Amino acid sequence: MAPLLESIVNLLPSPLDRGVVFGVEPSADKVKERKPDSKEPLSALVFKTIVDPFAGRLSIFRVFSGEFNSDSNIFNSSQKEKEKIGQIFQLVGKQQHAINPAVAGEIAAVAKLRLTTTGDTLSDEGDQIIFDSFNFPSPSVLFAVKPKGKSDEEKIATSIAKLQEEDPTIKLQRELQTKEVILMGLGQRHLEVTIEKLKRKYGVEVELTVPKVPYQETIRSKAQAQGKYKKQSGGRGQYGDTWTEVEPLPRGNGFEFVNKITGGVIPRQYIPAVEKGIRETMAEGILAGYPVVDLKATLYDGTFHDVDSSDMAFKIAGALGFKKGFNQADPVLLEPIMSVEISVPDEYTGDVIGDLNSRRGKVIGVEPKEGIQIIKSQVPMSEVLRYEPDLRSMTQGRGAFTMQLSHYEELPSHISEKVIAASKTKEEQ
Repeated sequence: MAPLLESIVNLLPSPLDRGVVFGVEPSADKVKERKPDSKEPLSALVFKTIVDPFAGRLSIFRVFSGEFNSDSNIFNSSQKEKEKIGQIFQLVGKQQHAINPAVAGEIAAVAKLRLTTTGDTLSDEGDQIIFDSFNFPSPSVLFAVKPKGKSDEEKIATSIAKLQEEDPTIKLQRELQTKEVILMGLGQRHLEVTIEKLKRKYGVEVELTVPKVPYQETIRSKAQAQGKYKKQSGGRGQYGDTWTEVEPLPRGNGFEFVNKITGGVIPRQYIPAVEKGIRETMAEGILAGYPVVDLKATLYDGTFHDVDSSDMAFKIAGALGFKKGFNQADPVLLEPIMSVEISVPDEYTGDVIGDLNSRRGKVIGVEPKEGIQIIKSQVPMSEVLRYEPDLRSMTQGRGAFTMQLSHYEELPSHISEKVIAASKTKEEQ
């Protein structure tokens, strides 16, 4: 480290060598410049955030112009809010040396700012400027996070939120379909370092597992079915009778419920119960326990009983009729398809494309760029959950990729049968 730091001092340009820097005036959206001079209006960019469990959040900034003073007020141009500045200091390893002021060209830190995050610009309120923020790369690797203990489960979200302040390339989300907490990052090693930080800094222990694929269920044809619920057990019984037609909608159109009851064959007050029964069944899934999407359900006929009918009876009847109709309407599983962009050296292009084809992928195009090839493709999510180590192995560690959800497509029947069988086995256990 010592030779590296000496080289930075000796070889890299000073702020004066760099000269004028440019930003944007927030109110007028026009280009504005700042000279590296302490007599210029203040401007600084927060380029890193450190969250200490004891000292709180430290914002590390680089002063481009003017003077940054302790115990003062400053304006966050990015958030359009004022910030109260306490003591300014420089970080030397784990030590903090108080300084005042921090002048143009210096790197310093301040603690416990309310709203400021990495990439924000700090400036004079009367002469504002915003510098370009950072374009953080999108996460390319995802794992399910499982807590090792009950107490860890409660602290996962808040602890990872603090790590995200330090590292915005980390993403955390709850997958509603699979009921898993998904942690995303730039690589497996990146996420392993992240969970090690969780343990060391916040005492939260978790393990990474391969996430479940969030399949969906839908239908390919139209069907009609009766749902009848009749229960008699002394006293008042339960009675609900519905006829429902289900038909597919274009991909991505969600769910539509249509009430075509005429003549009062089902009283108006029971219609919402029928819809509720259908919606709850859709959320639970029918084929393999995955949410049902992209269909229309039309309630067009039925009967009721003056005494025994109730909301609960029609809710159950609606669910029963929907299940029957769904199973008769050529049901199918949908799988998520990812848009994957892979950067590899020229000599590995053929190997990578061949591997994508073996993963049921479709290569959309290949673009040459400065000695590397950018391969754009669409691949089923189930085939790329563990893609990073495979790509690293194929390219001797020189390949990189990004991916994001593109759309859903029908799952091939031979794979669909395995998914459904695995789901039924799990239910039996």
